[in-house]
Amino acid sequence: MQGLKRRVVYVSLYEGIAIAFNTVVISQLGHDAAHAGGAAVAASVIAIIWNFVWNGAFEAWEKRQRRRGRTVGRRVAHAVGFEGGLVVILVPLFAAWLGISWWEAFVLDLGLLAFFLAYTYLFNWAFDAVFGLPLSAQPLHEGQQFEASR
Repeated sequence: MQGLKRRVVYVSLYEGIAIAFNTVVISQLGHDAAHAGGAAVAASVIAIIWNFVWNGAFEAWEKRQRRRGRTVGRRVAHAVGFEGGLVVILVPLFAAWLGISWWEAFVLDLGLLAFFLAYTYLFNWAFDAVFGLPLSAQPLHEGQQFEASR
């Protein structure tokens, strides 16, 4: 599975699990479930948009690399870049939505970040195992030339 279909399936699975997890965690912190669910859905909508942007940029970069495949280092870079972008966006969202200070929102986001760094890494690994690597990460076949312009 490649292209847009791959991204839609990826995002749907990833965010569905994320919404359920975020709703439970935020509810456990003393916010009512409806409010927690709303924050989780808003965060996921933002994450979906960021996911399309980040994965598109990452795969474009990845495609230009001479060494193909997804090493541990590349998977870590992918997860850190994705989650780092979300921190910048979600801290103000959580502060406003939940009526908490930016510091409390940052601490909340750090807790979620700890989970999501591992979750993103493991989800990507499992997703690639089930659906195969995207073309951008597949090894070049013998005799096939590297094209940096694509």
